[in-house]
Amino acid sequence: MTFSASGNFTCNVCGAACVRPAEMGRETPSCGQCGSTVRLRGLIALLSQELFGTQLALPDFPDLKGLRAFGMSDPPNFAAALERKFAYTNTFYHQPPTIDITRPDEAEVGRYDFIVSSEVLEHVPPPAEVSFANVCRLLKPNGILLLTVPYGIGMPHQEHFPELHEYTLAKLGGKTVLVNRKRDGSVEVFEDLCFHGGDGSTLEMRVFNEDSLKATLRAAGFTDIHIGTENVPEFGVEHAEVWSLPIIARKGSFAAPVEPLARQYTDTIRQMRALERELASIRGEYERYIAFHNESQKDMERQLGERLEWVKKTEAELTERKIGRAH
Repeated sequence: MTFSASGNFTCNVCGAACVRPAEMGRETPSCGQCGSTVRLRGLIALLSQELFGTQLALPDFPDLKGLRAFGMSDPPNFAAALERKFAYTNTFYHQPPTIDITRPDEAEVGRYDFIVSSEVLEHVPPPAEVSFANVCRLLKPNGILLLTVPYGIGMPHQEHFPELHEYTLAKLGGKTVLVNRKRDGSVEVFEDLCFHGGDGSTLEMRVFNEDSLKATLRAAGFTDIHIGTENVPEFGVEHAEVWSLPIIARKGSFAAPVEPLARQYTDTIRQMRALERELASIRGEYERYIAFHNESQKDMERQLGERLEWVKKTEAELTERKIGRAH
């Protein structure tokens, strides 16, 4: 199927055919089946390009259960789609399975081929550098991070609570405020808090700028950082902004495992050949049916012609008899 910016697209998360809305914002669900956004589809586009060097919808990925990965509070449908293809676990801050990225279990270090962190690292307490470094530590030497966070261009990095130490959220005058006791014992109160989707761990701790985000990733141990500016209209990846784009950060030179890909390729070839044989069988049966039908039709036409000849002959004989009697 051919797609255009004004027409339909295929959701590369679930594979559904979608009608492109008039406006397709970063955070607006635009797939009627799984509710994916441009942000989430952009992450899958980066993953596909990294694994296979081309753009595939996630349902068309080979099964690569040998690749271990986890997400950080992914939407359920997004996580489920990844779980079908990889050894993938969706983790949470507040419920099992839990990963506290500020203090991860040392047993998890170096175990993961890729990690998905979408709209999470702007919420971790300062210093954010600790959480970024922990993400890098959890990855294998050639692992990758698929990342989205809000970030700006041409604006300073905004750390909302730079001296956060012992803190809590409280209600004051009908508003939620943050009360912090700094390391020197003094207390500060912050109003006009920004939450992304609700109170609690969704409190915005910072807004990056592009330069500070890249610097933080490099300091954490990532050697190559690519910002996904590319649009992929056929999969509904059309960025309306030039900021807060999906990012792939490479710890090393990632390569998909050859053996599973070769096995999947072999299985696909076998399935294709089996389908070809089935198609040939169906075509043979169809051709035999058509031949039988054509022969039957010819026989019916012959019988009909004979009957018509008999009728004409009978009519002629009757006509001659009537004429003979008349004389």
